[in-house]
This record gives sequence, structure tokens and C-alpha cells, in this order.
Amino acid sequence: MEVHLPPDKEAHLAELAAAAGRSTGEIVQEAVALWEEREKARALAEFRATLDEAEASVARGQGIQITRESMHNLAEDVKSRGRERLAAENQRRR
Repeated sequence: MEVHLPPDKEAHLAELAAAAGRSTGEIVQEAVALWEEREKARALAEFRATLDEAEASVARGQGIQITRESMHNLAEDVKSRGRERLAAENQRRR
């Protein structure tokens, strides 16, 4: 892959590489690896925050118990809303 940088960034990258005794390619690879680590950590923190929020909701008694019946009711509700939406779209087309 070829990456094109503005001249000032390319010069800065060359200075960093020279100071570290490494190639510019190595510096870029390390930068990408660090960015990937940061993104994974951010995604994990976001997931954990969502999980904490869900657990707090359950602790406040706002959760629902999942049973076969509740899943059946949910599926029926989704099907019903889908059918209604489809019927409305068909009416608009006529």
C-alpha cells in the first residue's frame, strides 16, 4: 500500500525515523498498530459502559425476564408490525 502525506508530515516522519534509527515504514506500521490498539480499547470501554448501564437498569427493576412466552410474544409483535408496515406501503403505491 502506498500512502501519500503532505510534505511537512513526510518531513516530520523522516525526522522521527532518523532519530529512532528506524525506517519510515517501521514508524508507520507502529503508528497503525497503536491506533488499532486504541480503537479496540475504545470499543471495549464502550461495550463495558453499555453493559454497566444494562446491569444498573436490571438492578433498578427495569429489566424483563426472558421466557419462551415472552420471546413468542415479541416475535408475534414484530410480525404484526411488519405486516402493518407492508400493508401501509402497498396502500401508498396504489
